[in-house]
Amino acid sequence: MLDYLLSQLLNGLVIGVIYAVIAAGLTIIFSILKIVNFAHGEVFMAGGYFSYFAIALLGLPALMGIPAAMLLCFLMSLLIERTLLTPLYSPKTERKGDYGVLATFGVSILLRNLALLVFGSYPLRPPSFWSGSLIVGAIYLTWDRVFAAGFGVLLLALLVWFMYRTPWGEALNAVGQSRESASIVGIDSTRFYRLAFGLGGALAGAAGALVGPIYSLSPSMGLAPDTQAFAIVILGGMGSVPGAIIAGLLIGLCENMFVAFFPDPSRALTYAQAFSLVVLMIVLLVRPTGFFGRRHMAME
Repeated sequence: MLDYLLSQLLNGLVIGVIYAVIAAGLTIIFSILKIVNFAHGEVFMAGGYFSYFAIALLGLPALMGIPAAMLLCFLMSLLIERTLLTPLYSPKTERKGDYGVLATFGVSILLRNLALLVFGSYPLRPPSFWSGSLIVGAIYLTWDRVFAAGFGVLLLALLVWFMYRTPWGEALNAVGQSRESASIVGIDSTRFYRLAFGLGGALAGAAGALVGPIYSLSPSMGLAPDTQAFAIVILGGMGSVPGAIIAGLLIGLCENMFVAFFPDPSRALTYAQAFSLVVLMIVLLVRPTGFFGRRHMAME
């Protein structure tokens, strides 16, 4: 029983890291642009497919599929931002939050159906990053999961360093706090809106590439992680990158430990995501702003 619980704990950490990478990207977009990106899960899905075809068609090594997916998702996000979200920066646009929701929701539907048309409904699985399994006693964990967790932690560490230790990250934080104040000191807000949307897309693409060898790729694969990412962003505190990371790890652990202790194993996975929402509601009853939440205003 102890070995089973340890296995679930380790798997929960792996899933938690993936959730944290997805939610961190969503948090950056919300923090800077002040909109909820409903297409984030589809960018995650696209990252998995980009990685797969970069490996299958271009003959890249499996590990190179991750930077390829990040680059392509970054460029795709820039295209979405430049073609659909520029009205957010115009003073003539009213109810910018509503416009952002409708625009990204439309992109979500478009990308999902486009993937279904181009890639088909049959699941695909990229080759493993690292074949074999880590076996310690009765604990069994595939090397793909170990690699995904390690690479995810590296991405999150680099993200925190970028956001809080580089001039570009400090400029992003400044734009997120006040566009007018940032403009006074010479920061081009529109430029950093673009960077935030692209960076969020790159993180989602990396997460999609990391889970490809663990699970399978399908046009609907972004629906569940996207829902969890929204819950994680709220739980960690709207706009807080460290909060999203901590909340992602917590949700991943809670889901897997719930599965471990639930008396009916056949239904445990079905209820796991609902249990994470219960955790969210309990925390919000005690702390309505989440772990590190702060007051946010709509885009000026």
